Amino acid sequence: MILFESVLVLMLGAVLLSDGARRAGIPYPVVLAIAGTALALVPDIPAIALEPELVLALFVAPILLDAAYDSSPRDLRSNWLSVGSLVVIAVGVTTLAVAAVARWLVPDLPWGAAVALGAIVAPPDAVAATAILRRVRPPHRLVVILEGESLLNDASALLIYRLAVAAVLAGGFSPAGALPTFGLVIVGSLALGVALARLITRPLAYFNEDAPSSIILQFISTFGVWILAERLHLSAVITIVVYAMVLARTSGLRMSARLRVPSYAVWETTVFVLQTMAFVLIGLQLRPILAQLGPWQSTTYAGVALVVLLTVILVRLVWVVSYQVITRWAGRLAGRLRAGRTPDTLSGSDSLIIGWCGMRGIVTLATAYALPDGFPYRELIVMCAFVVVVGTLLVQGLTLPLLLRRLPLGDDHSVEQEFRTARKLALKAAISAIGDDTSDTAEAVRREYGDMARQTRDRQEFDTTENRLRRQALAAARDTALELRRNGTIGDDAFHRIEEELDWLELGAAPRTLE
Repeated sequence: MILFESVLVLMLGAVLLSDGARRAGIPYPVVLAIAGTALALVPDIPAIALEPELVLALFVAPILLDAAYDSSPRDLRSNWLSVGSLVVIAVGVTTLAVAAVARWLVPDLPWGAAVALGAIVAPPDAVAATAILRRVRPPHRLVVILEGESLLNDASALLIYRLAVAAVLAGGFSPAGALPTFGLVIVGSLALGVALARLITRPLAYFNEDAPSSIILQFISTFGVWILAERLHLSAVITIVVYAMVLARTSGLRMSARLRVPSYAVWETTVFVLQTMAFVLIGLQLRPILAQLGPWQSTTYAGVALVVLLTVILVRLVWVVSYQVITRWAGRLAGRLRAGRTPDTLSGSDSLIIGWCGMRGIVTLATAYALPDGFPYRELIVMCAFVVVVGTLLVQGLTLPLLLRRLPLGDDHSVEQEFRTARKLALKAAISAIGDDTSDTAEAVRREYGDMARQTRDRQEFDTTENRLRRQALAAARDTALELRRNGTIGDDAFHRIEEELDWLELGAAPRTLE
């Protein structure tokens, strides 16, 4: 019971902290990082132990699928050069730089363990960055690059991490043997993700009208895809990302509104809980580590962790600025050689923002926790991972809003323009579908959709007079239903049926804006 009660208290604290962060305009991962640090110093708190193999599947798989499901392959293709440079080169350079620094500071640290540390702290998490960016509405391209990077850099970092850990456990590493395996892993993961997404479409569609069963199947399939990829020795990250992207665009899957509303709510809640528990678990892991280290060793490890933090921040800034210089030079060269064919480039402001959006998050915490017991310098690696996550969230997360206000950034309104085009064409199709029906109902629907189309054209709020009247009428209907239950005229079963019906009517009458 003590463990259960502690979990309840921790979750309540996370909710309150998240609400406080939202009111203060601070990304909630920053507050969670502070709370996780505090937990490491709390005495007599119950220990929670999870199997290392379980950690990555439990924490990373649902969060990756949730992000990948909403991603845009079209936008990623448009920015493939910028995203690719961050996913491959930035992760690789960061890994090598951290490994070299760690070996310099701790000469006894094996190269495999040093590379594992570099891979653990290499991939940034865009959750905190995009939470800040969306408030100031920067160019949509910045958000696409950061979200695309956060999806795919986990794959490159985890591949390096797996190879490094395997090399340490096996006592050696062969680059000649690893490179072909690396290529097969990528190809196999891509193929498996596509195949599983097409395979799961029919079972998901079968439960389209039963929200609880469908949502449970969504989670079972998510963890199943991850576990299967792991058992086949493929990249679970690449597999789950591809699986989610294909699943979101599979023509056979037609999710009803009745399922989509609760499904999205459940997934959003799950991601929040997993983010919270990751910081809690790593905080609980730090406490026994700090307890068993002597004062000199604690000071040494803390110093190494701070140097690793500084290395992670500087390497990303240096690479992004270097990438800007390289692409501008290549653009001028390409302009001379072939007019109109220039590589993808970033402005100075864009580069500075992307370089500073290097906050680490749940993947870094989960991979550090997943290191097997007895791994060389595991305590040092876990401490470095925690310091890097907390440090980047505090240093970069809290200063990013100030930097955004200083730089000349502005929304390019590309999403709003596409939204307006889609709304206009969709409403036109809706009106055409009514055909020549001259009934009063058809005229009412035709008039309402026509009003929406006019408001779209005139850039007005998408809230018709009919919708406002519906909300007014629904409020009166709810009051009446509540009074009938209160005075005993109807029971709870009848009340909940009418409540559900009024909920769906309210969703149809909700105001929609162009923002």
